[in-house]
Amino acid sequence: MAEVFGYPQYDANGEMILTTYDNDYAAMMMDIRMYAMKAGEERTFCREGEEIAVLLLSGKITYAWDGKSETVSRKDVFTEGPWCVHVSGGKTVSVKAETESEILVQCTKNEKAFESRLYAPEDAPWIYSGAKGKFGDVANRRVNTIFDHDINPDSNMVLGEVLNDRGNWSGYLPHRHPQPETYLFKFDRPEGFGASFVGDRVFKSVNNSFSAIPGGELHPQAVAPGFEMYTCWMIRHLDGNPWLQTDRCEDERYLWLHDAKF
Repeated sequence: MAEVFGYPQYDANGEMILTTYDNDYAAMMMDIRMYAMKAGEERTFCREGEEIAVLLLSGKITYAWDGKSETVSRKDVFTEGPWCVHVSGGKTVSVKAETESEILVQCTKNEKAFESRLYAPEDAPWIYSGAKGKFGDVANRRVNTIFDHDINPDSNMVLGEVLNDRGNWSGYLPHRHPQPETYLFKFDRPEGFGASFVGDRVFKSVNNSFSAIPGGELHPQAVAPGFEMYTCWMIRHLDGNPWLQTDRCEDERYLWLHDAKF
């Protein structure tokens, strides 16, 4: 049975590996890594035949790509919106840490060329999902979409973020879609925790843990009372079947909850 939960750690070089094309989470069809960077440190990313998205999680960095550069900052994922550079295969993204910083790098195979772009917080505003005020008012979450098929139809990936209200559920009602999806979790306090469901399997989500969700599996999650949970959600389109906002298929056993009064 494929692995669906992970508790990675940073190595001595400041790299944390989540999914690759040939590790226990190869079904995600993405290479996803995180980097803890010291002030003054520089890293360069370039892959032939693979698109790359470099997302700032915290700190202050200078991006360089396509002859452009931009210095951006993000206090943390709970209080400020995302900055992300997205490029197609063979193009280079360089990152210089101006202060201690953390970044996430999402890659997948893609031979299509597309225009590089720097996404700013105003491009991906936090919006409460349609569950706000429903299901006993305990499934409230804010969502942003950095890019998806509508924003960049030549990309093979989706990248976005979720902030759960404290003690609330996310991805509720339980839902599925055919495309694989990876969730990275962070909490606003070090002792924060939640629960992540993948089909009939469940695990304790903690800071920097992740879920690797095969296509077709139900995948709701919840955060414990008192804590705010951040989720970076990353979907890999299938050939000829990209993920669309309308692809969310809720488990019919729970549809009655849409009309329930608590």
